[in-house]
Amino acid sequence: MKALLIDDERLARQELKSLLAPYPEIQIIGEANNAETAIESIKQLKPDVIFLDIQMPGKNGFELLEEISGLPEVVFVTAYDEHAIRAFEVNALDYLLKPVQPSRLAETVKKILNKDSSVHETKEQTQPLNDNDQVFVKDGEKCWFVKLSDIRLFESEGNYVRVHFEKNRPLILRSLNNLDERLNNRTFFRASRKHIINLKWVEGIENWFNGGLMVKLRGGEQVEISRRQAAKLKDMMSL
Repeated sequence: MKALLIDDERLARQELKSLLAPYPEIQIIGEANNAETAIESIKQLKPDVIFLDIQMPGKNGFELLEEISGLPEVVFVTAYDEHAIRAFEVNALDYLLKPVQPSRLAETVKKILNKDSSVHETKEQTQPLNDNDQVFVKDGEKCWFVKLSDIRLFESEGNYVRVHFEKNRPLILRSLNNLDERLNNRTFFRASRKHIINLKWVEGIENWFNGGLMVKLRGGEQVEISRRQAAKLKDMMSL
């Protein structure tokens, strides 16, 4: 797993490098001391996971994530615990408090490696899907064959994805990134780190905070689109 360390404090990055040294599975491919540098490094190096501080000069960690929707896995490393709820709202893999304890980091590394293993296990299921394809959805004892065009929203919840169709909301053990790679990107749009929407189910769009958009689907769901993704959507849909 390729990792990028993002923290404005050099000593904090050095300490994290030392703590990660016993884990050869985690390859540190770069460091960044601010959001702007980190965004460029992510584009060029394509890390599998980033260890991200929240409070940094300029853009903070959450603002950075608005610029890299869909990539990569995120582990927050911060001295403040008040951001924990928001961290998991943006689908972070884990949240570490400074000073990082080795035993707590071991749990995080286990999560990272388990995530990597699940991605490898589903590689054989990466063929692209068409809108008219039917997919098998199973949640507990309930099963459905659903046409992709009838699914209006995929919503990430930890290691699971909630599938919205008709009045059903089953959870499936799948990565949102994996789904994003397989779906027709002219129909299914990655609105945020947590949501993929079916554009054919969009009922209304309005301007939202910080240059983003709020999309209302015909099923009643409302999904916020980040500024970066809003610009991408406008560019994709314009004549």
